Amino acid sequence: QVQLVESGGGLVQPGGSLRLSCAASGSIFRINAMGWYRQAPGKQRELVAVISSGGVTNYADSVKGRFTISRDNAKNTVYLQMSSLKPEDTAVYYCTADLKQTYGGPWRDYWGQGTQVTASS
Repeated sequence: QVQLVESGGGLVQPGGSLRLSCAASGSIFRINAMGWYRQAPGKQRELVAVISSGGVTNYADSVKGRFTISRDNAKNTVYLQMSSLKPEDTAVYYCTADLKQTYGGPWRDYWGQGTQVTASS
């Protein structure tokens, strides 16, 4: 019933910028943290950035200073602004949200289907 849909991925040149969006929809009571993970070919999935419901952020060292995570609580949407992209940023990016569907229900993690980001010449 809950769906996370990412958009904004694509092919850019190194040094370029891209903004990813992820909108949560369906039966949602409250969303806590939201974040982005990525998985490059042959590598483990890694945390890129997270943002709390109050706007507190954390970033992987590899993207600090280049990526910015933000959210619009009214739209149940999280964004990832990526600047100064490097070839090593190439990966499938996955959106995640920690949410509960009802007041008495459990907190659960939900995931988007992923969107491809390629930084290459």
